[in-house]
Amino acid sequence: MFLGTHEPRLDEKGRLILPAKFREELSPGLVITKGQERCLYVFPATEFATITETLRQAPVTAKSARDYQRVMFAGAHDEIPDRQGRVTIPQGLRTYAGLEKECVVIGANTRVEIWDSAAWSEYLADREKSFADVSEEVFPGLF
Repeated sequence: MFLGTHEPRLDEKGRLILPAKFREELSPGLVITKGQERCLYVFPATEFATITETLRQAPVTAKSARDYQRVMFAGAHDEIPDRQGRVTIPQGLRTYAGLEKECVVIGANTRVEIWDSAAWSEYLADREKSFADVSEEVFPGLF
């Protein structure tokens, strides 16, 4: 499980140092791909394989399933972090997420998300009120 918020920077080669607490789980390999809300998703390779199996079961006749798979897999980049825990984020993915230098890396349960720092601040400010207003009707029995 990935938890927490971290603020690494991209270096001039488009590399990002993964937070130390995420490195062990991601060290065997990871997949970076486009996420919703213009962030990037980072999955351990094993988790991405599970997602792939689930998506493989979607009917090819479903346009939304085809569209989703095309965007997700076309933008995907697999990598093994180097000894310093760095990963290179391809230019196309940096452009998609608006990443330049200041980033926020968050733990989001089974995945890591990479956000442009300003975009994350804006997203969080916009969503914290609705988070506080979530009622039992949305997640029955959770709290």
